[in-house]
Amino acid sequence: MGNKILRKVFLAFMRIHILYHAKKEPFFGLWMIEELKSHGYKVSSGTIYPILHSMEEDGILVSEEKTIEGKVRKYYSLTGKGEKILVEVKDKTKELSREIME
Repeated sequence: MGNKILRKVFLAFMRIHILYHAKKEPFFGLWMIEELKSHGYKVSSGTIYPILHSMEEDGILVSEEKTIEGKVRKYYSLTGKGEKILVEVKDKTKELSREIME
C-alpha cells in the first residue's frame, strides 16, 4: 500500500525534473530515463513516454523530431506555459521544503 502512494509522489517529482531539464535544453526520452535513474527513480520507457506525451498534450512541453547520427529522436522542450508552471512549482517546492525540513 505504501509503495502505491510513494509511486504517485515520485511520479510528481519526475514531472518536476522533466520541467527543469526541458527548460535547460531539449532532451530525448532515453536521456531522461537515464537522468531520472541517476536520481534513484526506477523508470521504464512504459512510464516516461506516457508522461511526456501527456505533458505535451497539456501544452507544457513541445516536441521536435531530429535526426542525429542516423537516429530519429523526438526532443522535448519547455513551452511558455511550461515555464510559468515551472516558476510556480519552484516557489511551492521551496515553501514545502522549508516546512518539512524543519
